[in-house]
Amino acid sequence: MTDYAIGDIQGCYERLRDVLDKVDFSPSRDRLWVAGDLINRGPSSLETLRYIESLGDSAVVVLGNHDLHLLAVALGGHAPKRKDTLQDILDAPDCDRLLQWLRRQNFCVHDQRRNFVMAHAGLPHIWSVADAVSYAREVEAVIRSDQAEYYFTHMYGNEPERWDPGLTGMNRWRMITNYFTRMRFIAGDGTLELATKESAGNAPEGFEPWFRFPRQDDVRVIFGHWAALEGNTGSDRFIGLDTGCVWGGVLTVMNLDTGEKIHCDC
Repeated sequence: MTDYAIGDIQGCYERLRDVLDKVDFSPSRDRLWVAGDLINRGPSSLETLRYIESLGDSAVVVLGNHDLHLLAVALGGHAPKRKDTLQDILDAPDCDRLLQWLRRQNFCVHDQRRNFVMAHAGLPHIWSVADAVSYAREVEAVIRSDQAEYYFTHMYGNEPERWDPGLTGMNRWRMITNYFTRMRFIAGDGTLELATKESAGNAPEGFEPWFRFPRQDDVRVIFGHWAALEGNTGSDRFIGLDTGCVWGGVLTVMNLDTGEKIHCDC
């Protein structure tokens, strides 16, 4: 078995199949780790979602902000945005099954053997790996429960801005969600700055890219979400796999054992 990780696909189904063909991926013997944002903005969200879901145990998926947005539209009453490409999913006869599958996916996964964590936006330095996994499981339980409609109705927002273990209810769930799916720039005390989406060199005053802060462990972090980085974090520990396929960049897949990266033009 070979394990591969891939960044934001965002509905670019043909490029997904192209890059998987390049590595001779076969779900009968290989496994694909997907760092979130399977769908939206690309031309083939439905085909992409169906394909990843069809992989079964041969796919390990974490949820990204675009995946959560689909659930917020479907379950939380939010209107689609002008540039969304989600309607084909919402109109599909298997929509309910696909949404239920999405709700069973994780926010964070920890591969102890390889010593890496995968989360869509990354891992804040204020959390240990054990903390992060625990907090992820809290919110995962919510979106799989009868509280899901309430969660998706109130998911959006930039507050609270900073983690506090004493947070409860929706404030706690939103804070956890924002760290895992929206984080780019962060302050030393864990305060998030969620407005800026430019490259790492454009940090607002008082903030840095989350991967610039030292951690108290040696875990590697695989993430997507930040296309402006073009995969460059300046560190082998922090592996950015969103290389902007949907914006005309490339789609990148990485062999988790060798570290080799294979790209496919988009």
